[in-house]
Amino acid sequence: MSLRERIRTLFRLFLLLTVLLAVALISAVTTIRLSTRGHQETMPQLVGAPLDAAQRVTSALGLELKVEDRLYSAQYPANHVVSQQPPVGTRVKVGQHVHVLLSLGPQRVTVPDLTGSSLRAAHITAIQRGLSVGNVAFVPWPGTEPDQVVAQDPPPLAANVHSPIVNVLVSRGEASPAYLCPNFIGRDLLTARRELEKAGLKVGNVTPATSEAMPKRIILAQSPPPGSKIGPDTVFSFDVTE
Repeated sequence: MSLRERIRTLFRLFLLLTVLLAVALISAVTTIRLSTRGHQETMPQLVGAPLDAAQRVTSALGLELKVEDRLYSAQYPANHVVSQQPPVGTRVKVGQHVHVLLSLGPQRVTVPDLTGSSLRAAHITAIQRGLSVGNVAFVPWPGTEPDQVVAQDPPPLAANVHSPIVNVLVSRGEASPAYLCPNFIGRDLLTARRELEKAGLKVGNVTPATSEAMPKRIILAQSPPPGSKIGPDTVFSFDVTE
């Protein structure tokens, strides 16, 4: 066989191998696409269905149903799906979570007035009325005792309530007074200590520091820093020349 024939044979083998590889690649991509599509389902309509029926439908499709919350609804009976996510018609993967809200039926409870009671008493009253206390925020509130409910949402006797949860605002009592921290840097430690003790404040750590340019007992640094806000419980720390 001549050199030219050998080259032609090798070239034909190379073309054949290239074609076979291309066919194999196309076949693999097609298989992956078909496999992926085979593991997808179309999200059914769950809104309006009872919980047990919605669970059967999603389980048959390989989906997992999760109840996120329950709320009052005059449109749907108790224990029926009020809303769903993903929405109907969405393409979903097998094993994906489906999140739903369930109806408690129409509102049949009266929202009590929790203001003026303690947080513990508010919890008890809410439970007795078929409700529960949700979010609790604590804030300073002038003219009130600590742990006293000063506001609520929804308000007392509210109608068209969506959820059996009452969020409350609870007082921490009177706000602590705040002052601007004075600047003691460059001043004598004994003088600063007398002024602070006269104001009812305390001096904590005093750390010796070296400075050839300053006489002894002069404050080089302080904590809290000058100009910051301080309260009656603030304890000062100083770096002082030795």
